[in-house]
Amino acid sequence: MTGRQRILPVRRDYNRWVADETLEDFALRFTAKGARRWSSSRVSQTALGAISFLALEAIGGSVTLTYGFSNVLAATLVVAALLFATGLPISVYAARYGVDVDLLTRGAGFGYIGSTVTSLVYATFTFMLFAIEGSIMATALKLFFGVPLALGYLVSAVAVIPLVTHGISWISRFQLVTQPLWIGLNLLPVGFIAWHDRAAILDWTAFGGLAAGPGPAGGFDLQKFGGAASVILALMPQIGEQVDVLRFLPARPAPGRATRAWWWSLLAAGPGWIVLGAPKLLFGSLLAVMALRAGVPADHAADPAEMYRIAFGYVFGNPDAVALLAAGFVVVSQLKINVMNAYAGSLAWSNFFSRLTHSHPGRVVWLVFNVAIALLLMELGIYAALERILALFAVVAVAWLGAVVADLAINKPLGLSPPGIEFKRAHLHDINPVGCGAMALATLVALLAAAGAFGDAAAALAPFVALATALVSAPLIAWGTGGRFYLARRPRASWAGRASVACAICAHPFEPEDMAHCPAYAGPICSLCCSLDARCGDLCRPRATAPVQVMAALKALLPRRWGTRVSRSAVQFGATFLCFVATVSLVLLLIDFGAAATGPAIRGVVDRTLWAAFAILSIVSGVLAWFFTLSGEGRRAAQDESARQTALLLDEIAAHRRTDAELQRARDVAEAANSAKSRYVVGLSHELRTPLNAVLGYAQLLERDGDIPPARRNGLRVIRRSAEHLSGLIDGLLDVSKIEAGRLQVRSDRVRTAEFFAGLVDMVRLQADAKGLAFRVSGLDALPAAVRTDEKRLRQILINLLSNAIKFTPAGHVALSVSYRNQVATLDVADSGPGIAPEDRARIFEPFDRGPRARADAVPGLGLGLTITRLLAELMGGDIAVVEPPDGGALFRVRLMLSAAAAPAAAAPRAVSGYRGRRRTLMVVDDDPEQPVLMRAILEPLGFAVLSARDGPTCLSLVADVAPDLFALDVSMPGMDGWALAAALRARGFDAPILMMSANLGEGAPASDAPGRDGAQDAAQGAAHDAALPKPFDLARLIDLLGSLLALDWIEGAPAPAAAATGGAGTGLAAADIAELRRLCAIGYVRGLEAKLGEVGDGPVAAALRERLARFDLDGFARLLDGAEGMRAPEALAP
Repeated sequence: MTGRQRILPVRRDYNRWVADETLEDFALRFTAKGARRWSSSRVSQTALGAISFLALEAIGGSVTLTYGFSNVLAATLVVAALLFATGLPISVYAARYGVDVDLLTRGAGFGYIGSTVTSLVYATFTFMLFAIEGSIMATALKLFFGVPLALGYLVSAVAVIPLVTHGISWISRFQLVTQPLWIGLNLLPVGFIAWHDRAAILDWTAFGGLAAGPGPAGGFDLQKFGGAASVILALMPQIGEQVDVLRFLPARPAPGRATRAWWWSLLAAGPGWIVLGAPKLLFGSLLAVMALRAGVPADHAADPAEMYRIAFGYVFGNPDAVALLAAGFVVVSQLKINVMNAYAGSLAWSNFFSRLTHSHPGRVVWLVFNVAIALLLMELGIYAALERILALFAVVAVAWLGAVVADLAINKPLGLSPPGIEFKRAHLHDINPVGCGAMALATLVALLAAAGAFGDAAAALAPFVALATALVSAPLIAWGTGGRFYLARRPRASWAGRASVACAICAHPFEPEDMAHCPAYAGPICSLCCSLDARCGDLCRPRATAPVQVMAALKALLPRRWGTRVSRSAVQFGATFLCFVATVSLVLLLIDFGAAATGPAIRGVVDRTLWAAFAILSIVSGVLAWFFTLSGEGRRAAQDESARQTALLLDEIAAHRRTDAELQRARDVAEAANSAKSRYVVGLSHELRTPLNAVLGYAQLLERDGDIPPARRNGLRVIRRSAEHLSGLIDGLLDVSKIEAGRLQVRSDRVRTAEFFAGLVDMVRLQADAKGLAFRVSGLDALPAAVRTDEKRLRQILINLLSNAIKFTPAGHVALSVSYRNQVATLDVADSGPGIAPEDRARIFEPFDRGPRARADAVPGLGLGLTITRLLAELMGGDIAVVEPPDGGALFRVRLMLSAAAAPAAAAPRAVSGYRGRRRTLMVVDDDPEQPVLMRAILEPLGFAVLSARDGPTCLSLVADVAPDLFALDVSMPGMDGWALAAALRARGFDAPILMMSANLGEGAPASDAPGRDGAQDAAQGAAHDAALPKPFDLARLIDLLGSLLALDWIEGAPAPAAAATGGAGTGLAAADIAELRRLCAIGYVRGLEAKLGEVGDGPVAAALRERLARFDLDGFARLLDGAEGMRAPEALAP
C-alpha cells in the first residue's frame, strides 16, 4: 500500500533526536530486552533505595498524634497487606513486559488517552512527595545549621537534578553507593532506644492521640482507623516508582535456582517495599510520641528532623555530633528518595504532554519542570496541610490503581481482557470504558462517601470504598462491553520472530514489541514516533479515537431524538469546561486546606471568598472553553479542506503517473523501433560501403594511372564523384541514426586551419564557379594556426551549409566569413538567394523537410543536411541559428568552441611514389576477397610487401614465422572479429602497429591517429589497436596513416603504374614462382624447393619459406604460399 504521508527530512531529524535522547531510559516506550543488562540483585537494590523516604516517618507520626497508637497500628497492618496484594500483579506484569506504570495503565483497561488522567495523578504524586521530602530536608538544614528555609528548599531541589539527568544508570550507582550508610544510620537509633528506653515504647503503645475521641482512650475507633488508613493509602502510587526501576529487571530465566532468585528480586523491588516501609512508618509513630515526651511542640513533633534529633540523642551525648549525624541521615534519605521522585515525575510528565501536544522536548526538560513545581509547593508550605492533602489524594490514587489491579488480577485470568500488555497508540482505543469507567465510578462513590452520603463509617473508610468499587466495577464493565475496547487492532504476527525492526520515521531499529505498522507512512513505526505524530489522522484506527467513541456513547445512551442532535462541538465544549472547572476547584481546595488552621471567623471569610472566586473563574473557564472549541473547529475545518485538496492532488498525481507510465511504454516502443531502424541502417550501410569502397578505391587508382586515355578520365571522375556522393548520402543517414541513438562521439583532432580551409575553399569554389556564383571568403586570418576540434564534423557542417547556399542561390554570391574571440569561432554562411520565409525557419532543421521553395525549384537532395548540421553543432557544444541579413538572402550562423592548439606535424605529401629505407611487410586480414586485392593494388606499387588472410586463425598461423611491420584488420569478420584478433596479437607479443578498417567502424573505436585518440574508448577496447580507418577510405588518408604509424620517409612523385595480374610482386615472388613452389610442395620435393627458393632471392617471404622448409613443415609452407599469393588483380587494372 502506498503511504499517504510524505516523510520530511526535518521531521525525521527531530524524531531521531528525541529517540536518541531517551534511548537509555526508554521514556514513552517499551524497555527493550537488550537494555535489561543489570543483574536482578542490582535492580532490586536500586528499587529498594526508594523506601528511604522520611515521609513514612512523618506520616506515621502525624496520624499517631491525631488518631492514637491502636488505630495507627491497625491501619498500618491493614494498608500494608493491601499495598502488598495490589502491588504484586502490577510488579509481575511490569517486569514481564518491560513497561513503566503509565504504559501498564494503558494496556490494563484505560486506553491511550484514558491513561492521560492517570499520568497526571502519578505526576502529582511524584512532585507532591518530592515537595514533602524536600521540606523535611530544608527543615533539617535550618534546625541543625540555621540555613533559611527558602534557601534550603532551593538546595534540596537543585541538588537532585544532576543525579537524574542520565537516568537509571546514574541513579543505580548513587543508590548502591549510599545504601550501606543509609541502612547503618537507619538501624543505629532503633537498637539504642530499645535498649535504653523501654518505657518510651510502653508510652507509645498507650498513646491515644492528642484530641479526645468518642471511643475509649487508647482503644480502637473505626472512624480514627479510617482516617489513619486514608492517609497511609495515599502512598499506594509508590508502586509506580518501584515499577519504573523494576522494568529493567532481566527476563525471567528458565525454572531453577535462577528463577527463585528472580522472584525474590521482583518481590523485594516491587510489593516488598511496604514490608520495609511499614516498620519505618511505625518507627515514625514511636519517634513522634518520644518527641512529645521530650517537650517538642505538637505541631513539630511529627517533623522527621526533630524525630531523629531525639533518636540520635540516644546514640551520642554530644549535641554537635547528634546534629551532624541527624542532618547527614536526613540529607542522604531525602536525596535517595527524591532522585526516584524526580525520575518518575519526568517519565509521567513526558507521557502526559506527549499525548496532549504530540511533542517531546526530552525527558530532562520534564525533570526540571517537575522539580520546579515541587519547589513552588515547598515555598507555599505544603507540609502544613499534609494530612488533608494525602487523604483527598488517596481516594483518586486508590480508584486508579484499584482499577488497574482489577484488570490484571481478575479480568485477565478470567479472559475478560486480552492477555499481555498493549501500550502502543496504533493498537489501542483512546478510551477504554473498563478502566476509565471503573476509576470514575470509584472516585465518585468514594467522594460521596467521604461527604457523608453513606454514613460516618463509610466517610471514614472512603479510600476502601473506592478500592472495593473499582475491584467490582472493572470486571462488570469488561463483561458488559465484551472486552472490545482493549485492542483497536492486533500486532503483525510476522514480526514476532525478528530481532529488530527499523522505524520508517527515526530510522532506529527496535524490538518488534515496540513497533507497529503505520498505513499513513506505509511502513513500520516505533511507539515514540507514533505518539508524536500529529498528521496521520489516526488512519490506522479511525473508529478508536476519543471523539468518535464519545459521540457513539452519547448516541447509544441518549434518546434517539437527542442523540442525533448532539454535535462534536458541544461535546468538546463540555469536556473542556469540565477540565477547567476541575483544575480551578483543585487549586481552590488546596488553598482551603492551607486555611484550615485559622480560626472559625477567618475560615468563614476564606470560604466565602473562595466560593466567589470559583463562580468568577467558572465563567472565565466557560469563555476559554468556548474559545478553544471554536479554535479547534476552525483548525479541523482547515485540516479537512487541506485533506480534500491533498486527496485531489494525490489523485491528479496518480493520474499523471499513469499517463507517465503510458508515455514511458510508448517511448520504449518508439525507442525499440528506432533502435531496430538504427541497426538496419548500420547493417545496410555496411553492405553498401563494402562494394562502394572497391568502386571508389579503383576509381582513384585508375585516375592516377597514366596509361588511361584522356577520353576515359572524365568517365572515371564521374564514377569517383558519384561514389563519393553515394558515400555522403550513406554517411548522412548513418549520422542521423547515430545521433538519435546517442552513439555518435566527437573526437578532438589538432587541425591546421590554413590547410583545412584551403582545401574546403578550393572544393566549394569549384562548385560555385560551375554555377556562375561568386564565392567570397573573409576573416580566416583571425583564426589560430591550429585548433582542436573534430575535423570531420567541422568539415561536414561547413560543406552542408555552403552546398545548400550554392544549390539555392540562382545568381549572385555565396560568402563564408569567420570571426574568432575567446576561443569561440563564429562561422557565417550567407548567400544572395531568395532567403527563407519566417514561417519556414522553425522547420527547416526537421529531417526530410526541404521547404516549399526547394520542392518548387526541384533542387536535388534528401533534406538531411540541415538536420545533421544542427545535431552536429549541438553535439560539439555549439549552436546554429538562421539570421535575416539586411541585404536579403539567407544567413546561417554557427558558433563553435575551437580552442587554440599547437600545430600538428606537416601532412603527408599528396602524391608519393615510394619510401626510403627497408621494405615493409603488411598483413591484411579481411573476409571480403576484394579488399586484399584493392590493398595490393594500392600499396605494392609503393614498395610494400602485402600478405593476406581471410580470418583471424589463418592470420595467427601465418604470423607465427613472419613478423609483419603493420596489421590492417577488418572489424566485422565471422568467428574471431577484428577486435579479438587485435587483442590476440598483442597477447602473443606482437608490438607492430594495428590499423582497424571497417565499413561500420562506428564511434566506439577511435578513428584517428594516436595523437587524436580517445583514451576512454581505447580503454574500452583494451588499447590493442593504434589507429582506425572507416570504409570507404580516402587514399591520401590511408597513406597519411601508414606514414605516421610506420614513421616512413616518403618519396614524392607520381606512383608507378598499377601492376597487372602480378599475383604477389610486393612479396618478392612472381606468380609463376609461386605456382612452381606450390607444385613442388604438393609432391614433397624438398631439394627442388630449396633450388627454387635460391632463384627467387632473399625477400622476407622467401626467408620465412626457407625457415619452414628447414623444419620440413610443408603444411606451414603451403599456408604461407596462400598468404603470399593472395588474389589475382582484376582485368580492369591491366593497361
